Amino acid sequence: GSCRHRCCPGRNNACWAPGARRARCYCDSYCQRTGDCCQDYLATCRRAAVGCAVGPWGPWSGCSSPCGVGSRARSRQVTVPPRHGGDPCPDLKQRRGCLGQHPTCGTAK
Repeated sequence: GSCRHRCCPGRNNACWAPGARRARCYCDSYCQRTGDCCQDYLATCRRAAVGCAVGPWGPWSGCSSPCGVGSRARSRQVTVPPRHGGDPCPDLKQRRGCLGQHPTCGTAK
């Protein structure tokens, strides 16, 4: 069987080719776990694999609470999505705690 025109990311049972003795061989990245890859899977598909790439982190947001405990968030964008079983994307969002200290917080009415 040959993966010449098929290389699929993840587990994709529709991504197969006829193999030896009428058995199917697979061209999805999951075939490495199950051991049923087509003979040329590594040469054809791994060479075509593209790992995820992300841009820089954006700025932290303001504190979600003007007074007291809240959270800040920041994010980044995918610049190159993963293809053909390449490395998946890392986290695109981060959160951290903060303490809101707006000037009016200490004022009681």
